[in-house]
Amino acid sequence: MPQRRPREGQVIDGFTLGPPLHQGGMASIFEATHPAHDFPVLMKLPHLDGVDAAHIVSFEMEQMILPRLTGPHVPRYVAAGGFDTPHPYLAMERIPGPSLLARLRDLPLSLDEVAAIGAKAALAIAALHRQRVSHLDIKPANILFRPTPDGLRGDAVLVDFGLSHHGQLPDLIEEEFRIPYGTAPYMAPEQAMGQRNEPRSDIFSLGVLLYQLATGILPFGEPQHLRAVRKRLWRDPVPPRKLRPEIPSWLQEVILRCLEVEPGSRYPTATGLAFDLRNPESVRLTPRAERLRRDGWLAVLERRFNRDRAPRTGRPAVTAHAAPIVAVAVDLREGSVALADALRASVGNVLRTMPGARVACLNVLLDGYITGDAQHDDEGRSSRVQRLAELRHWAAPLGLEEGRITFHVLEGSSAAEALLEYAVANGVDHVVMGARANSVLRSVLGSVSGEVAARAPCSVTVVRPREAAP
Repeated sequence: MPQRRPREGQVIDGFTLGPPLHQGGMASIFEATHPAHDFPVLMKLPHLDGVDAAHIVSFEMEQMILPRLTGPHVPRYVAAGGFDTPHPYLAMERIPGPSLLARLRDLPLSLDEVAAIGAKAALAIAALHRQRVSHLDIKPANILFRPTPDGLRGDAVLVDFGLSHHGQLPDLIEEEFRIPYGTAPYMAPEQAMGQRNEPRSDIFSLGVLLYQLATGILPFGEPQHLRAVRKRLWRDPVPPRKLRPEIPSWLQEVILRCLEVEPGSRYPTATGLAFDLRNPESVRLTPRAERLRRDGWLAVLERRFNRDRAPRTGRPAVTAHAAPIVAVAVDLREGSVALADALRASVGNVLRTMPGARVACLNVLLDGYITGDAQHDDEGRSSRVQRLAELRHWAAPLGLEEGRITFHVLEGSSAAEALLEYAVANGVDHVVMGARANSVLRSVLGSVSGEVAARAPCSVTVVRPREAAP
């Protein structure tokens, strides 16, 4: 049974939904009003009848990050409802007016406007970076401008932090998925390789946008597959002045510096980029400024060959938020009250020996043909959403504040393999899990706890509750 989606006039947590602003496959966005707030409000409500894990995790990320952001370059946070409520939502200030996406129909823009838009966007990115956040999805749809009293374009406002990385928060996107996420035409090379803790990725994305606004085309096209996205690691774009000769040398210098493959060759800060866009006379020109053709195929092949020979370091096991991780595997299907109590007691004991550790509550949604779990519950809600709510309920007695505990519903055909992959990829320090009760299932599938204990790269505590006295 599909779940009924939000509709105009519905009241959720005191907010009355107004006209819908966007109805996408992952979420609906509505105008909203609330008697306690006298400014325009926008509500984002994720759809819970799908099975796409990424959009649920990205919504969790935005709920974690937006309340911590301040300043004129982000929408003001208002309120949120979690996945343990009937209608998860995120309420924020509504920025009047369209996004930069509306200007794409007028490309290419005047060069003065390109520089002005770029400088405002760069200042917004700089403000975000000062709060230890990399946006990682800079694109026209995610840039708005506050209107000024005289109708001119004011400060740039960045929206949609579902793919962002916060240097002081766990990165759920990185922890749960093995593929990069972002908008392919604007994605930085290091993002395509799985790196999510590089602020200069936003500078590359803004360089793509500047190139697009100035020339009318995207520098790397619109690749449909990750393999095509990774071509930007060795294939440089056509120089902007080749496509539009009136582009001044200084602006080409700025754009191509943003688009350097190596982050260290780009602008070190978005503030420096904004300064150059506002002060063309200060731009130091290099051979980039006068280029009219791309690198030859010999240079491209050499660059690709050298990159292919470079050692594969893979995804970083830990990022800027690194802290000891205690992973507790919770089986929500056959857990008893006694086992739940024993697991929580064991987690508490481990935390006392590891001050500052974060707890990652894990559950596995099996996708096997025979032993697989249903993708939806009886009310049409995603089973992943239901499991997230159950994990939060299970963990509530631990009394850990937000930031010290995260919740993850993993997917796989084997519970042990999914748990081991998470532990290896994220540098887990200790695993706590319950022993599977004696059952036909255990005799057929074997012991998940035994396999994890045998193969995990860290300490494992297997908990079995005391049997009740007769």
